[in-house]
Amino acid sequence: MSQYSKPLPIILEEGKEYWKGCKRHELLIQKCRDCGEVQFPHRTICSHCFSTAVESLKASGKGTVYSFTTVFRAPSEGFNSDVPYTIVIVDMDEGTRIMSRIVECEPEHVSIGMKIEVVFDDVTPEITLPMFKPVAS
Repeated sequence: MSQYSKPLPIILEEGKEYWKGCKRHELLIQKCRDCGEVQFPHRTICSHCFSTAVESLKASGKGTVYSFTTVFRAPSEGFNSDVPYTIVIVDMDEGTRIMSRIVECEPEHVSIGMKIEVVFDDVTPEITLPMFKPVAS
């Protein structure tokens, strides 16, 4: 693993369980025990009914590209070798949306409705980032 030069997430208390899941290569979302709605990112309360009865559950990691944009100009020096790269908003099979990066796919091959699945990148000993790749046909 080479020196990671991009910004790293700031891990807040409500997100600790999520990041521990990523470290185990598990994508966690939350579900409310009161109303049954799912949400992402992790919060201390349900964003639908404001209940505190939220729990983490392991997501399938599968979803569909809802929207995307391709970055052609690096936002900071750490991204220079990555451009162009594509950011996707994923409609997860469980019913919530997640924004991440798509990998193992050239930007011109990304499309709305494309089936994708989570992969994990262990960027530092402490941080593992979830990304997505096309589902193999």
